[in-house]
Amino acid sequence: MIEIHAVTVDAADPYELASWWSKVTGLPLGDDDQPGDDEVMLRTKQDPFLLFIRVPEGKTVKNRVHLDVNAVEGSRDQEVERLLELGATLFEDHRNPDGTGWVTMHDPEGNEFCVCRNQAERDGLLG
Repeated sequence: MIEIHAVTVDAADPYELASWWSKVTGLPLGDDDQPGDDEVMLRTKQDPFLLFIRVPEGKTVKNRVHLDVNAVEGSRDQEVERLLELGATLFEDHRNPDGTGWVTMHDPEGNEFCVCRNQAERDGLLG
């Protein structure tokens, strides 16, 4: 048996990308993280945490692993709009007329992530 300790994201600028994800998630950067660092952490309440590391090569193909996220407050669609305002880009829209589905987006460095409905939406408590 294993535990997942961290989810690591390759980045051209770990501090910038981690700062963006910090705005998106509300998770704080590590206490000692500074611009120019080769590794920057977003601390979660428990493992796994998010670790952004500098790599020399740029992203060239689709991620094999990505994050699925959902809104803590409000709806999937409201969260998509908030993320667009923060600098994410829409990649693929998989929303269905019945309200099911998800939206695939890119972070500022082009990493894919999906925005899904939260539990309240799945339970029919949000319109």
